[in-house]
Amino acid sequence: WARCRLMKWPTWQQGAATAVVCAFVVLVPRVLRPTRARSALSTTAQELSLLAGLYSIWRLARLLPLATTGGASDRARQIDRLQHWLHLPTELSLQHLVLRHESLGRFLNYYYAIAHVPALIAFLVWMFAFHRSAYSRWRNALAMVTGMCLVIRFVRVAPPRLLPDLGYVDLASRFGMSVYGPVGTGVSDQFAAMPSIHVAWAAVVSFGIVAAGTSRWRWLFLLHVIVTSLAVSATGHHWWLDGIVAVMLLGLALQIDTRVRRFAAGRRAPPLGEPNAALTSTSGTLELGVGGARSDN
Repeated sequence: WARCRLMKWPTWQQGAATAVVCAFVVLVPRVLRPTRARSALSTTAQELSLLAGLYSIWRLARLLPLATTGGASDRARQIDRLQHWLHLPTELSLQHLVLRHESLGRFLNYYYAIAHVPALIAFLVWMFAFHRSAYSRWRNALAMVTGMCLVIRFVRVAPPRLLPDLGYVDLASRFGMSVYGPVGTGVSDQFAAMPSIHVAWAAVVSFGIVAAGTSRWRWLFLLHVIVTSLAVSATGHHWWLDGIVAVMLLGLALQIDTRVRRFAAGRRAPPLGEPNAALTSTSGTLELGVGGARSDN
């Protein structure tokens, strides 16, 4: 790998175009044949349209003029002091360990750069194909936690690697495979350390597999969120609290999804004291049959 390589992501325009094309695939057959049952292609296209639209919004958010660098370094130092007060392990000790073992440093650096997006895509495909009943819950949680992270990112926080006076280093500058260039370039915002979308997405994958899977080997996938948390801190891209807050936001997103589902189920259920229509119909038939039998006797 080159010492510093910028990764190319699809633009928001490409995401929006994909969403529109998939929406046509869904809507045109419904207009032409409204009574026809939805096909697997239509269902898949609908989901791709939604995900591509969300991706486009995510990429657009980076272009909003709300993002400035003002106060980012001061907030980062406040987080550093807070972590010391909470007696959290320092990222410096982890960085020193990694710098002494080049192979470990390269592995964590590459894991940060390339693992999170393919893992998330593979997870969504797996859930959609094999665990459809649980898919929407985790898709909704992913959308909500990403949205929360996008809102919080406008409170600027510098990552540890941009504070060399505290002893932190940019691991990518040592071992290559950087997703960033000079400040203001790269695939993501360099002053949006809090919270960590890397950890949020990894938590969706790990916890989603454990919740939906049935194999006893599913617990091994918790390693993904663990290794991701180590990678984002060792590389100097995030503070420990960035990952902790991301996991807490995922918990909040899952709670919101649960409460909305319960509310929707309650709205669909018949009011108390009002019998179900199907049950009333069945009961009436049974009573009529019994009455007929009695009259025959």
